[in-house]
Amino acid sequence: MKKHCLVLSIIMTAILFSISACKKNDDLYSKENPVSITVWNYYNGEQIESFNSLVEKFNKGKGAEKGIHVECFSQGTVNDLERNVISAVEGKVGAYDVPNIFSAYPDTAYYVDNMGVLVDLSQYLTEGELDLYVDSYIDEGRFNNSEEVKIFPVAKSLEIFLLNKTDWDKFAEETGATYDDLKTIEGVTKIAEEYYNWTDSKTLEPNDGRAFFGRDAMANYILIGAKELGVDIFNVENGNMTLNLDKEVMRKLWDNYYVPFIKGYFAKSGKFRSDDIKTGNVISFVGSSSGATFFPKQVILSDTESYPILMEALPNPKFSDGEDYAIQQGAGMVVTKGSDAEIKASIEFLKWFTSIENNIEFSTQSGYLPVLKEANNIEVIEKYNSEIDNIMDKILGQAIDTVNSNKLYTTNAFENGTGARVILEHCMSDIADKDRGIVVERLKNGFTLDEASAEFLTDEYFDTWYNNLLSELKEFQYK
Repeated sequence: MKKHCLVLSIIMTAILFSISACKKNDDLYSKENPVSITVWNYYNGEQIESFNSLVEKFNKGKGAEKGIHVECFSQGTVNDLERNVISAVEGKVGAYDVPNIFSAYPDTAYYVDNMGVLVDLSQYLTEGELDLYVDSYIDEGRFNNSEEVKIFPVAKSLEIFLLNKTDWDKFAEETGATYDDLKTIEGVTKIAEEYYNWTDSKTLEPNDGRAFFGRDAMANYILIGAKELGVDIFNVENGNMTLNLDKEVMRKLWDNYYVPFIKGYFAKSGKFRSDDIKTGNVISFVGSSSGATFFPKQVILSDTESYPILMEALPNPKFSDGEDYAIQQGAGMVVTKGSDAEIKASIEFLKWFTSIENNIEFSTQSGYLPVLKEANNIEVIEKYNSEIDNIMDKILGQAIDTVNSNKLYTTNAFENGTGARVILEHCMSDIADKDRGIVVERLKNGFTLDEASAEFLTDEYFDTWYNNLLSELKEFQYK
């Protein structure tokens, strides 16, 4: 009898404790006892308008019902956000308080996590909830082969090929070029040369052909291009990076960017390649699906001369012998340690924001991709938003096709990973820009294009560049 009483006592105690815990969670915040949380991001333009609109919707609806109020602050650029976050976390003089939520790429999140600031989201989300999200988006937030999740996916983007269809059609009609020619990186290089020669032939002036193509993110080109060819440039295990700068792979990347660039087939002059589309400097580029909303509606040649253009969205070209990989982009959001009320309210908001209806609303207004598996279907998106304009329909349709037909890839976070990526961003484009300037001057002085560029097309010149890059990147390798 005593044994039965003891068992009954234990059961009753457990039930009472469970009820007490539930009551305690319910009492963390309420209409009468609300909690405020702050969110920092780097959105701008249509993206910040859409995000703020959803925050307002939350505050008036679910937030008001639950007793959660969200305040949102854009910090400007990604670099501004990173700088302000690190200043806050390090407690620098004049810094703001650490926000409850902030947008973060893996390297920044990894750095801040090593300071003990971030919440393990897997403690607050069930396996079923985590499984709703695209697997690679969740995996991006797992550091050092851990099962902990430190980054909440909220919106993603991929690279797509964007084309000034109006000018392309004129070129294609006369030359027989087709979209199939743009499926591979080698094909784009070949078409770019043909376009340069075609435009050059339209005038009596020699060597005044126009560039066909540009790239927004050179680090992406190098990383995903290498991955397509079987190489992880940054091999990361447990936060430690081992460098694998395969020389043959780097030569292939060089031959399909640096070489056509110095010959004038590729170009870069504005801050973004959409700027180059607007000035007629190029008629195509590879850029982020989220940035595709900035594709211009006209080419402006001068104060008095302009004409309207149409956009076409195509798959990001791959190497002809490359595997089907696509680089995933877009910062997730991290939750910082605070009171139980702040942490749970933060996660409540992020779950609401990424619910299918709200996440699709943000996606269709900003050009970002939804993060739920179910939502990565253009028919599902159109079901929730039947008023998508033609441009956004093309952008999202192409981006979603990319998600569903490729293995998504991103480099794992490691110490000073951002610095290593910055080197990749500039290592090829800066020297190409400099050397193109020299080629242009030589052309003005009567050199042929072959004569003007010959110095830069030797094996020795590539070897020097490669060895310098290798030396720079070795500084980031685990010692």
